Amino acid sequence: MSRDVRVAVFRPDDERLDDAVELLDSLGADPVADPMLEVRPTGASPEPGEYVVLTSKTGVELAAEAGWEPGDAAVCAIGSSTADALREHGYEVDVVPDEYTSAGLVAALEDRVDGARVEVARSDHGSAVLTEGLAEAGADVHETVLYRLVRPEGSGESAALAADGDLDAALFTSSLTVEHLLDAAAERGVREAAVAGLNDAVVGAIGPPTRETAEAAGIEVDVVPEAADFEALACAVVEAAAPTYHE
Repeated sequence: MSRDVRVAVFRPDDERLDDAVELLDSLGADPVADPMLEVRPTGASPEPGEYVVLTSKTGVELAAEAGWEPGDAAVCAIGSSTADALREHGYEVDVVPDEYTSAGLVAALEDRVDGARVEVARSDHGSAVLTEGLAEAGADVHETVLYRLVRPEGSGESAALAADGDLDAALFTSSLTVEHLLDAAAERGVREAAVAGLNDAVVGAIGPPTRETAEAAGIEVDVVPEAADFEALACAVVEAAAPTYHE
């Protein structure tokens, strides 16, 4: 008998988690849905700027719900999913960096923003790489927190599975998913065992910052896709984990 690859996914408990489970099912994997992020909107809306930066689909949705209008601002998206969400809500997108990271967006804007007001609208856990990089390029940077990210109550099933050696792969989509999984493991008294179990599994990180966070915590990362895209991450991780099948 073969056993499906058991893959933990940590996306927020909304359509992103539903889509992730559906994708993993289609890849022949056994998804373990263990949300590590809960979105708590602040009610704020992006403030005016010559450039306005959105960093996530969630941020776009909240800005749209608040009736945000960019006016003459150049609208910047940190990646393709954010850009797609902006277009779906009727916004024009002026800048999408080649590299879908904070550093990539800084590189795309650094020659344009000297003396300009740049509004960064995102979660309360946004990387300082973005705001500090833009400030170093001469921008007048303002940050608006559109939502806070907290760990949902009851999370951590995947930590217990990893600690028991019953997890084949894990898909980390942000540094915060790493930190919250380790917090959940510590609450259950299995942090060390969970790290050991993850190191026997195939671990995927959506981008370099997430990989660095995992590695700093002692988690070995096996897969980082070229594009910071969940589907690319899931496909690469399942493919890497597939040889663990036993006929």
